[in-house]
Amino acid sequence: MTNWDQLAKDYKEDYLNDLKELIAIDSERNDAEATDEFPLGPGPAKGLLKYLEIGERDGFKVKNLDNLVGYIEYGTGDKTFAILVHADVMPAGEGWNTDPFEMTIKDGKVYGRGTSDDKGPGLAAYYGLKMMKDQGIEPNCKIRFIIGTDEESNWTGMKHYFELEPEPDFGFSPDGQFPVINGEKGNTTFETTFGNQQDESADYFLADFNAGLRENMVPRDAFAEIKTSFKDQMAEEFSTFMQDRKLDGGSEITEDGIRLHLIGKSAHGMEPRNGVNGGTFMANFLRGYDFSGDAKNFIKFVAEFLHGDSRANRIGASHTDEIMGDLTMNVGILKFNPTDGGFVNTNFRYPKGITVKEIGDHLSQAAKVMDGIVENTDDMEAHYVDPSQPIVNKLLNVYRERTGKTDAQPGVVGGGTYGRLMKYGVAFGADFPWTENTMHQANEYQVIDDLLLAMAIYGQSINELATLE
Repeated sequence: MTNWDQLAKDYKEDYLNDLKELIAIDSERNDAEATDEFPLGPGPAKGLLKYLEIGERDGFKVKNLDNLVGYIEYGTGDKTFAILVHADVMPAGEGWNTDPFEMTIKDGKVYGRGTSDDKGPGLAAYYGLKMMKDQGIEPNCKIRFIIGTDEESNWTGMKHYFELEPEPDFGFSPDGQFPVINGEKGNTTFETTFGNQQDESADYFLADFNAGLRENMVPRDAFAEIKTSFKDQMAEEFSTFMQDRKLDGGSEITEDGIRLHLIGKSAHGMEPRNGVNGGTFMANFLRGYDFSGDAKNFIKFVAEFLHGDSRANRIGASHTDEIMGDLTMNVGILKFNPTDGGFVNTNFRYPKGITVKEIGDHLSQAAKVMDGIVENTDDMEAHYVDPSQPIVNKLLNVYRERTGKTDAQPGVVGGGTYGRLMKYGVAFGADFPWTENTMHQANEYQVIDDLLLAMAIYGQSINELATLE
């Protein structure tokens, strides 16, 4: 019988060396650098190519599909078992204690952008496949380890794969939590826009407001520039506001006003309560001042309808499903300037029982009060695989065996993974229930022992799923 735990320990140094090379690649999607060769910018393609290089080194068949997606293949058969990972990462953002693109080992943890989402888990799943191959275990089906390049945005790469290749029969994505995620909420995004008019002679003129990097990330940093003659008073009041709410930041007096910087805490947008939204807190501070026109509407909309309300109660869109849980709302990107006007991006993770239209209608009614215009820009329906399906119960049983957590049960999350692209697809690790989730945050890390345990779980799981009679 294969000792998967010991095998994972034997591969530890090789795994960490490969992970170090993956972390060193800033693989954030960057459309500004897109070319015909690199449709999503060079970063994501470099991450993909590194994976394919590792697979080719280890004797697997590999294929690159237009620098958008690729796969590493092992075995043959009528059925295809897929492991779906992503090579791209979220923007690093501010607040790091180490270089986000230089893997740092400290206190038994690996730090760096992608250590938790998704390079650390993805590579652990790859090593699970490699261990199986190195043991000479032949699968009864075709196994494809598929690498996407923009899971953190529009899934262009993985959609490209499904346009060119048949849907796999079953599989998992190591891009979530253990024990096993058999359900994912719907995921929809709205953009609310405002005009650019305001009275330049008013006591307060909003020259700039900027917060947020991505729709699925709680904004950490918020910046605002205000033209006003009451700058000293505003600086003092801003300091008191931050102190009362235990927030960090600062202000800078300018020739014609003041610049404000407020620091919250970034987090994955699927659960905004894990973060502190710097953007909505900034709007909440500014609501106490007499801005005019569209600037006033923008600030009031964020402060009165969105701030501190991740369950969308104030816009009337709150909803809870017994199995899938709460609807959640993340205010991911907020911008205003006198040229372009205002922009607010809201990302909802919604359970069964409420429609995108209903969410949009509620948001539109709130925005209409402030002369805002709402547009739905993206939607993925909820995904659910019955726990009785082999892909769920087999993975759950392996997890229970390897961890001793015999009472572990499948669950539903607000996050969206590639697993939902397959009828019988789930998310499977690598975050354990006992470890802090640092996805999309500064100082992202993963515990090395957790990654090795995940590797053992993946090795046994791939072996059992791929050798079913």
